[in-house]
Amino acid sequence: MTGFALRIKTKTGHQIVNNITKDSTVEELKQVLSNLSSIPINRLQILTGFPPKLLDLSRGNEPIGSSGITSGDTLILEEKLIPDNEQQDVPMLENEVENPFDYPGILMKHIVPSDNSCLFTSVHFVLNGKIDESGSVNPYLRQLVAETIKSDRELYNEAILGKPVDTYCIWIQDDKSWGGAIELSILANHYGMEIAVIDTINAIINKFGEDQNYPHRVFLLFDGIHYDPIFLEPFNGGKIQTIFPTDDDRILQLAEQLAHEAKSSRQFTDVNKFTLKCMVCNVLLKGQVAAQEHAQSTGHANFGEV
Repeated sequence: MTGFALRIKTKTGHQIVNNITKDSTVEELKQVLSNLSSIPINRLQILTGFPPKLLDLSRGNEPIGSSGITSGDTLILEEKLIPDNEQQDVPMLENEVENPFDYPGILMKHIVPSDNSCLFTSVHFVLNGKIDESGSVNPYLRQLVAETIKSDRELYNEAILGKPVDTYCIWIQDDKSWGGAIELSILANHYGMEIAVIDTINAIINKFGEDQNYPHRVFLLFDGIHYDPIFLEPFNGGKIQTIFPTDDDRILQLAEQLAHEAKSSRQFTDVNKFTLKCMVCNVLLKGQVAAQEHAQSTGHANFGEV
């Protein structure tokens, strides 16, 4: 029988279930998930898809394969609320502690174009909750960075920038140049917003503007060469959320889990070893630096990983 591997998300974290098969019944799956989550079967709710939707698992004798669940799916487990008039007082065990986290949704990434401006596109998305359709935001943000650098040449000196100040300011305003830590730091301070970057290579979160004690933060996902914005998809189907209080430990914990999951599933690119192909002239390039140099010297900006 063919084995199933399902990613399970609960309030306490993420796990993999692989001890069932496509021929296991729905009732058997529910029992496994109930044991895993400590949620009684009669109060277990299972959601899947995007946006997450409640699965109808009322036909317990049916095999999993006929219920719409396939191997590799992510299942979100929730506990169904009991009406006040049906609740019973259950004494808490002496060693039982209440789970301090109550996740309001699931963190997801919005994929933005790989056009050398993904950092700026992503920053605009998390600040506004949508993609810029006018095409004017990225040039504006690049100009903002250049003007900030010019206004404080002592802080942003050649040693920090890696090239003369004026040269860097011209370079960053070129739409073929990639932004990075310098740009993130400047944008965090300009907007008074902590920018937390989920690094999928090292499974860590780098926080720009953290020392300023800003009251809110946004999240980006970085795989070594590309940035994507992160948003919260509410379980109740409401409006997505991209800006969060910096003291919200629930969201930070979700982001940390996302970083570890992405690393374990190798959702990253080793920038020193990966090979890119210029889709304009078909030249093969080794590593991020070579790709940047090629783009600067030729004006070619369309690359594909091979």
